[in-house]
Amino acid sequence: MEKVEMAKRFQGKVAVVTASTQGIGLGVAERLGLEGASVVISSRKQKNVDEAVEKLKALGIDVIGIICHVSNEQHRKNLIDKTVEKYGRIDVFVLNAAVNPSATDLLKTKESVLDKLWEINVKSSILLMQDAAPHMQKGSSVVFISSIAGYQPPSAMAMYGVTKTALLGLTKALAAEMAPDTRVNCVAPGFVPTHFAQAFLGNDTVRKALEGKTLLNRLGTTGNMAAAIAFLASDDASYITGETLVVAGGMASRL
Repeated sequence: MEKVEMAKRFQGKVAVVTASTQGIGLGVAERLGLEGASVVISSRKQKNVDEAVEKLKALGIDVIGIICHVSNEQHRKNLIDKTVEKYGRIDVFVLNAAVNPSATDLLKTKESVLDKLWEINVKSSILLMQDAAPHMQKGSSVVFISSIAGYQPPSAMAMYGVTKTALLGLTKALAAEMAPDTRVNCVAPGFVPTHFAQAFLGNDTVRKALEGKTLLNRLGTTGNMAAAIAFLASDDASYITGETLVVAGGMASRL
């Protein structure tokens, strides 16, 4: 198959992507890098960071990897400090880190689990942006990663869905606060077979049922998500801010 030449919409730009050593995050880092960005990737484990850096370097991407557990204040500051130390600024920030530690009904979910979901999926994004905002350039872009589950939280992952709903509001609030120099948007992916989603997509019956809820009769790919995120982060979307783009194959989300 002939290799398609990528546009270079991010030539000379610096992109930070959290939780980016596998799945959607790695797909986004790869896409931005292939389009010319210098990319800063991160996750909780050094081994995963090192392996992902090697994969991206093999594609000719300028990349550094930094350990970052987003609930750790020092890790967050270190991610921003090391990025600025190396590249001097931040043009694109993609906030992808999330957890779903429980498949419990909301009214049976322990307080510690509620706290963890809120802390990782919502609060850490605000705190990261507090650290990153002073280094964002005029014309820069932020993309939050929500979920189709934010529109109708499934019972098996209700609080996860609620935190993803919160990101829709956070996108609106931060877009207003960071305008006009920085655009803030959000992507709500449908179901994508990744390690993160393995718990429920590993079941054939569940997988087929989810495929049937899409208009395209298939689950999404990391490449589908990366393409949409790259669009919102790029100057092609220069008149779009405060919006959430649902990338779910036509799965029901809203009117």
